[in-house]
Amino acid sequence: MQHRGSGALDGVRVLEMGQVLAGPFAGAILADLGAEVVKLERVEGGDDARRMGPAFRHGDALNFQIFNRGKQSVAVDMKSVAGRAHFERLAAESDIFIHNLRPGVPQALGIDGASLCARHPRLIYCEISAFGHLGPMAMQPGYEPLIQAFSGLSSTNGGPDDPPMRSGASVCDQGTGMWVVIGALAMLQQRARTGRGGLLQTSLLETAMVWNGQKADAFANVGALPQRHRSGHPGFVPYEAFDTADGPLLICCGNDRLFAKLATELRRPDWVGDERFATNRARLLHKDALVTQLEPLLMARPRSEWLKRFEAAGVPCAPVHSLPEALNHPQLQALGMLASVPNGGFSLTALPLTIDGVRPTPGGAAPSLGADNARHGLPPAPPSDTPNTKETP
Repeated sequence: MQHRGSGALDGVRVLEMGQVLAGPFAGAILADLGAEVVKLERVEGGDDARRMGPAFRHGDALNFQIFNRGKQSVAVDMKSVAGRAHFERLAAESDIFIHNLRPGVPQALGIDGASLCARHPRLIYCEISAFGHLGPMAMQPGYEPLIQAFSGLSSTNGGPDDPPMRSGASVCDQGTGMWVVIGALAMLQQRARTGRGGLLQTSLLETAMVWNGQKADAFANVGALPQRHRSGHPGFVPYEAFDTADGPLLICCGNDRLFAKLATELRRPDWVGDERFATNRARLLHKDALVTQLEPLLMARPRSEWLKRFEAAGVPCAPVHSLPEALNHPQLQALGMLASVPNGGFSLTALPLTIDGVRPTPGGAAPSLGADNARHGLPPAPPSDTPNTKETP
């Protein structure tokens, strides 16, 4: 399988036993970077993400394509002696093993970190759980919205009068996949020195706490509960979205110099000399008074005019785009964030990095279930059109 983008990880073999999102996203990142990623799936039904939405390509959902592009698929029955033997052979040939199996399943299959690393000491074993590998909830499964709620992340989203809100993106699942990749690459470097792999463990809960770390650390150290701002910032004023005559505009005055430029463009130089507004700390105390004056001024003119004036003056600002507006913007077009999938007839969002001027892009579409069994010496997988509720491959 040819990778059109980065070949940075050519020669690295990854064995992934991932379900739905966190584990598969880690595998997709590594595949885009040039690693050979073999996805192990249940013989009956495969990854549940294949049915996570309407059929998009070859009966599989778009979500499955997004998080499994450029991989191989091997369908294996891990409850059979032959299936476990095939797994051991694949593990012996791999550099990295990734899974987000339900807690307790790896132990039942004899592929927990301690056991597998003892049999394959060069293997880098990456384990993803919901609540972490220690503590009273270590054996409890979980999903993205549960973790956002449990961690307090939902409580910090939205405005002051809103109920707790889930983030629109799956920040815990996808963030955990990123941490797996970072940790695995660090352990590859360590293995180059020591000759040994090891056990990497992370969880959605730990990721959620890192994303919420600024607010959690403020409470832990000074007892401050976070203020909720729909688009604002607790440390700067003005630093949020405001309505204009025809659309919302985000304005970010991160220091007093920028605020002075904003005041000049709004024809309110008196604000700079007003003790209530002259400094950011003063503006934090008198935010309502400033916003009351600011809002009608911005509503008087269209967004495009304010954008032109503020950008020329050096006032940080941005239109609050809809998703179609963002995708169609010349800046996004120039970056080439949407990459066509070879022989797929569709496009997916590429990795947010370039290496020597080249953006890594998908090496191919997601595989059909068991498409690569023959390549790895396994019998073909039987066709399966029925949903599967089993917890193990």
